[in-house]
Amino acid sequence: MGRNLQYVKRLRPVDLAREHGLSTQAVRNYEEAGILPAAERTPHGYRTYTPLHAQALRAFLALVPGHGHATATSIMQAINRDVTEDALRIIDESHAQLLDDRRTLQAVEAALRDLAPVPQERGDTFIGPLAKRLGLRPATLRKWEHAGLVQPRRDPLTGYRVYSASDVRDARLAHQLRRGGYLLEQIAPLIAQVRSAGGVAPLESTLRNWHARLATRSRAMLTAAAALEAYLTDRPA
Repeated sequence: MGRNLQYVKRLRPVDLAREHGLSTQAVRNYEEAGILPAAERTPHGYRTYTPLHAQALRAFLALVPGHGHATATSIMQAINRDVTEDALRIIDESHAQLLDDRRTLQAVEAALRDLAPVPQERGDTFIGPLAKRLGLRPATLRKWEHAGLVQPRRDPLTGYRVYSASDVRDARLAHQLRRGGYLLEQIAPLIAQVRSAGGVAPLESTLRNWHARLATRSRAMLTAAAALEAYLTDRPA
């Protein structure tokens, strides 16, 4: 296709909408949001689009599965404002986020592997012995408790913190992830998942699903790159 693609054929909103099962109002909304270039108007005020608009819509809808709606919107808005460098930077940041998500998954799997060979904890323990076992300060365990990583109960007579076997498991998992450089707010959702699953073993299917989601996002980014390149190639200079 050449640089004069936008002059080849006039399309109605319904022509763009029908290809993707959208409403004509959705197409108009995309134009108003800057996802599509501005449409020309007939003497009667009706919008008219071109094959270039159709390519822009294909590119946007291809971007959404891999990058998310908000990021896809920002990419298309930047391109249609003729600041393609901004769009490329946003794409790079999105790829970096995917890589960071992969590294997080690898850290989680490594932490779970480190937990696996250890026999199931039995009985209760207190903050001092647990801190010593993990090579931590008691203050660190108290901080983790405040962040929701561990949930020891209190002895009704002494008020001391009492860590059950599951609390020790959670503390050890948190310790592994902290050594991997992850923040408490990143660790807390995983600990909550381990707790709700009843242990580490039930998380195997969760980790498989996590791998599958990352792979799906990665493939979607490849598909989006091809659609976006087609749009960039045919935009007027």
